[in-house]
Amino acid sequence: MNTLLAKVKWWFVKPTIPFEKISKQQRTVIMIFWIGIIFASWMKASVYSDVKIIPSPLMVLSAFRDLYYEGLIKQFAISITLCFQSIGYALVISLIIAYLSPLPLIKPLAQAISKLRYVPMIGITYYLTLAVGGGRPMQVTILSMFMSFYFITSIMAMIGEIPIEAYDLARTMGCSRWEMLYKVVIKGRIDCVIEILRQNLAITWMMFVSVEILVIAAGGIGIWMKNSERFGNQERIFALQILVFLFGTLLDYLLSWVKTAAFRFSRPVKSL
Repeated sequence: MNTLLAKVKWWFVKPTIPFEKISKQQRTVIMIFWIGIIFASWMKASVYSDVKIIPSPLMVLSAFRDLYYEGLIKQFAISITLCFQSIGYALVISLIIAYLSPLPLIKPLAQAISKLRYVPMIGITYYLTLAVGGGRPMQVTILSMFMSFYFITSIMAMIGEIPIEAYDLARTMGCSRWEMLYKVVIKGRIDCVIEILRQNLAITWMMFVSVEILVIAAGGIGIWMKNSERFGNQERIFALQILVFLFGTLLDYLLSWVKTAAFRFSRPVKSL
């Protein structure tokens, strides 16, 4: 009897205690449990409900098949290429500006650029069209520009959180100001940059659909989402959203794995 109560406590009580450590097997069971809850709720709302407001899983699978034959892989590749190009440009620009922000000459400029994240996209597109033209260059410019605002803000916040002891240590080792910038800020915080990239990647995933709609001729699944919404094809919207979600989740996992594999010291310390 005591053994049974211990097993019940192990499986049902411990996961409900804050900061409690659980086994990998328990985490797997909990994940399966919540996936089952989500799928059951989906079935309830789409199949067994009197008011069917969302498509059923079979309808979504059928939409996947139709989209595949209509060129889903090509359109998805166009969208992913747009995202990767924009992220690459935004990251390079942001790192240059943010790493130079400790310079008194550059800091006001970096702070001003970071505040531009409050500026709406509507209205700026007209001037960007005049500057870079339409098509894919304008899409990449818009997405990379707005992503730079968030990257610069996050990287500058990361630099501001570096403890003064790190600079004191570099100073006692005879480092000059520029060597301190390189060793403490740039080289010593690469893992933080990967984490910032992982966190801000979701913003790109949210924005690329809106950017693709600005230039319909460039293609991409954002156009398909807009057309599906216009004609009420909810099953296609669900299918495309699931595809984007799964790919974004995969990238999030890969970046997290790269961070922990390349920088083992960045793993969180379990204090409890």
